[in-house]
Amino acid sequence: MKATKTIGTLALFSILFFALQGCDKQEILRTPTDIPVEIQKYVTTHFPDQQILQVIKETDGLTVTYDVYLDNQTELEFNRKKEIIKIESKFELPDSVIPAKIKAYVVANFSAYYIIGWELEGNHQQIKLNNDMDIEFTMDGDFIRIDD
Repeated sequence: MKATKTIGTLALFSILFFALQGCDKQEILRTPTDIPVEIQKYVTTHFPDQQILQVIKETDGLTVTYDVYLDNQTELEFNRKKEIIKIESKFELPDSVIPAKIKAYVVANFSAYYIIGWELEGNHQQIKLNNDMDIEFTMDGDFIRIDD
């Protein structure tokens, strides 16, 4: 009886796991009232001269992200808590989106270049310079390495 119950429980968890894995869903948030306030506030604070062209809410199993496209070809990605996790642009990112310690490191060591990308990756941060160089930092902004 105990073995049957265990097998049944495992089967149920397996079915739920595979069902959640196949739940890829994209939803275009079409109106300003559909776009979370936290995301709107982030854009107006850090990119005041840009307009939101499109926001796509992606659901993949238990993961939810918001992809935000601005009219200057900047892309932002937010997690389910509406916290910024990635910024990509063809232009220099505003100083307000780059941690001060990381910005100071770039100014001191790569003054001829500027930051066009920033991302949280696991337990570190990564930036991309306009010369296509990727540089990794700790969460506190301490240099780790140049990533090829």
